[in-house]
Amino acid sequence: MTSARPAIRARAVAPRSSDVSRRMPAEWTRHDATWIAWPHHEPDWPGKFGAIPWVYGEIVRALHTHERVEILCHDEAVRSSAAEVLAAYGVSVEGYRLHIVPSDRSWLRDSAPTFVWSRDGTVELVNWRFNAWAKYDNFTRDEKVGEAIARITGLPRARAERPDNGDWLVLEGGGIEADGEGLLLVAEEWLLSDVQVRNPGMTRADYEAAFAEYLGVTNTIWLGEGCVGDDTHGHVDDIARFSAPGVVLLAYEANAGDANHRQSVDNLRRLESAARRQPLRIVTIPYPRPLMMEGQRLPASYANFYIANGIVVVPTFNDPMDRVALSIIESEFPGRDVVGIHAVDLVWGLGTLHCLTQQQISARQ
Repeated sequence: MTSARPAIRARAVAPRSSDVSRRMPAEWTRHDATWIAWPHHEPDWPGKFGAIPWVYGEIVRALHTHERVEILCHDEAVRSSAAEVLAAYGVSVEGYRLHIVPSDRSWLRDSAPTFVWSRDGTVELVNWRFNAWAKYDNFTRDEKVGEAIARITGLPRARAERPDNGDWLVLEGGGIEADGEGLLLVAEEWLLSDVQVRNPGMTRADYEAAFAEYLGVTNTIWLGEGCVGDDTHGHVDDIARFSAPGVVLLAYEANAGDANHRQSVDNLRRLESAARRQPLRIVTIPYPRPLMMEGQRLPASYANFYIANGIVVVPTFNDPMDRVALSIIESEFPGRDVVGIHAVDLVWGLGTLHCLTQQQISARQ
């Protein structure tokens, strides 16, 4: 059994500007609700779909006593199915709401808008364009999820535009990780490689301009590659997450023979370099052993946890590293319950807990 590498502390302090029109707060900021979409697209979990609604039921059961869970249901049949599962789990009807909203898939981290603070502290939706990770053809319903959430919440919605030509900006929430004080983590593989190109022609500088305008970002750390098996081609929420301002939890594979080792070393090097220029502490968490299904390596990562009011839910994989990862995450979130959710079946859909959730932040007090 391996343990986490020692934390690395920064040696310099960098100022961060607060003069921004919008700000994406950290995920641990107070929430009004968590949004999910009840699963209905069976091809996402071939041969295992029957188990997936019960995993969602377990997630709602864990969250609903901490914050309301808003659940999008593709149609009336899906709504009825969701209600039956939640009733079987004993989930209080006061802890969730069901909404009929057609969707293609249930990965709301990517298809839903990002909830941000406007300058006056009220909540606004930043609606990115979603095009199914520039990989699949069926996304016309998911592309309209932002409109539906704006209608349900009554919150204003801003359509994010490319800074170079004004077109609707393609982006996914799983690719951005903010510490709430102007620092953002993203991966070059996601936005700057020539595979699954989201916004042809956009440069690093263009993206940083968009992050500044829509998220209030003053400093972007570009990591390299995501984890093996990631269908999104480099989302940061499988490899690096903030647990406090300037504190990064990095998924790190110590085994040099594992396919995740090379990019782990590179991402750690990039963070260490950033820590020499700004306040940054790095804590590593392990990966589970390779998880395979029908010859395919799945993106099993403890970094795909979700932070809600008073609780952190963490994917677990029936692996010896489960205990190690849960212990590290628990130490980084004092005052919050840390709860493992069995995700071996869930990750066959190529995502887990963070991928399927989206936080609705509370207005700034």
